[in-house]
Amino acid sequence: MYKVGIVTASDKGAQGRREDTAAAVIREMVPGLPGEVAAYRLLPDEPADLMAALKEMADRGLDLVFTTGGTGLGPRDHTPEATLAVVDRLVPGLPELMRAKGLEKTPRAALSRAVAGVRGRTLIINLPGSPRAVREGLEAVWPILPHALEILTGSGGECARP
Repeated sequence: MYKVGIVTASDKGAQGRREDTAAAVIREMVPGLPGEVAAYRLLPDEPADLMAALKEMADRGLDLVFTTGGTGLGPRDHTPEATLAVVDRLVPGLPELMRAKGLEKTPRAALSRAVAGVRGRTLIINLPGSPRAVREGLEAVWPILPHALEILTGSGGECARP
């Protein structure tokens, strides 16, 4: 059972003016990993707050942290930069896959600045802020997440095929 964190970047959500429906989609899907949500933060779009939450979740040993929100072109969208500031290694194929799948539905998927990376033994993946885009992004990477987590956490076997 993987331990999963969720960090939502939303000024309105943090002010109590918007329900966090994107995180609800993540919560709904996590048991299928199999996993359980072990930490959740709803924060304003402040880089220092986002970095602190990502560091805390990774450094306490969560296996996977999803962010939602803050990946667009808006002046308050800082999630990719916060993620880049805390990861040790990038995993560019995951956001590339999410964008490629998203482009099958809308050209706006090309505007996503989402990143993914590893801090210690924790995989951090940026997701968009809309519930539909979160579901589509997760569906794109879902088939390979168990293998990625097995390798990252040391619970998996060899990657090579005979």
